[in-house]
Amino acid sequence: MNELEKKSFYSFLLLYLSSSALFILLLGYWYYSAQKNALESETYYKLEHLADKLSGSIINAQMKGTTLILPHEEGFEYSLIPTYEKEKYRVGYFEENAKKVLVSSAPQEHLNIEYVVVKTTSYFERLQSLQKQVLTVMGISFLLIGIISFFLAKLFMRPLHNRMSQIESFIQDVSHELNTPITALKMSASRALKKEVYNKKILTNISISTKQLESIYKSLTFLNFKQNTQEPQHINLKEILQSEISYYAELTEAKHITIVTALEDRYFVMVPSRAELLFSNLISNAVKYSMPETTITITLKENTFTIQDEGVGIAADKLQEIFKLYKRESNIAGGFGVGLSIVKQICDTYNIDVEVESQLGQGTLFILRFGDSLSK
Repeated sequence: MNELEKKSFYSFLLLYLSSSALFILLLGYWYYSAQKNALESETYYKLEHLADKLSGSIINAQMKGTTLILPHEEGFEYSLIPTYEKEKYRVGYFEENAKKVLVSSAPQEHLNIEYVVVKTTSYFERLQSLQKQVLTVMGISFLLIGIISFFLAKLFMRPLHNRMSQIESFIQDVSHELNTPITALKMSASRALKKEVYNKKILTNISISTKQLESIYKSLTFLNFKQNTQEPQHINLKEILQSEISYYAELTEAKHITIVTALEDRYFVMVPSRAELLFSNLISNAVKYSMPETTITITLKENTFTIQDEGVGIAADKLQEIFKLYKRESNIAGGFGVGLSIVKQICDTYNIDVEVESQLGQGTLFILRFGDSLSK
């Protein structure tokens, strides 16, 4: 991951873990408070029940004149406070020396016993056990959430990572594509200045390089400024095609590629610059991936445009991916994977059906079928 990806990854992880920790703390506090209150109530009622039970035994022993037998209860202590010591105690439920204490006046001075005192340490033992249990569950929960958040962050970052990889590759490809015509321009200009003669070959190289730069500029402009400020017009596709074919004439001559055309006047409502970009990318693509001494056939008849080259071709399992942005299926002729994506976007905008047929080593055929806006 690069620095931007790392920053995004750790920011997401920190935000997720912080919110999860806060949620776990609130949930743990709520559960602990609820259980503590329940334990407090249980302890109180247990002490009260034992105090009443002891008081009943005291009253029963006096009424029947029998020997007082105190019941035994595990985890609890009893004290019987005689009447003459009642000033030392107060009736109520309270905490004393890490014990819960209940002082009850239920004996009502039978057998000269003023109060029954019941004590227990089980409340604090169980409370400590509850604290450990809650902390353990919270820790395990946070650990599990931490593991989950890590994988979620990875999953969250995957599209960003893929996009960043595409952009980095795109920037490298653009740099490479720009470097070729710029180098050619510099060399041609330098050669012309040295010779002080501007022959056709030098001017042709300059013209080709300039057109390559212009083509890259148009593609990048389309990708970054898709807002259309031009109004659609009723344009003649034949004229647009002828202009674009002429535009690439120098490049096709340099590669000794023959372009065969069969064009009819056909009209379509669209922005002229979009039509130019549509045909320019298809022609450029055909020229780029054609071998020298081959033929490119272009037709415009009725509502159909076709362009057939005799180039490297495309594997059958790759045909569905060639219109994806930044996707390149061949490194033979450079490029940065936006031309066919632009073609698809323009076709989708104007409801133009686009089909492609290809065989490796034999060439590629693109077919555009125009809708109802096409007429003679």
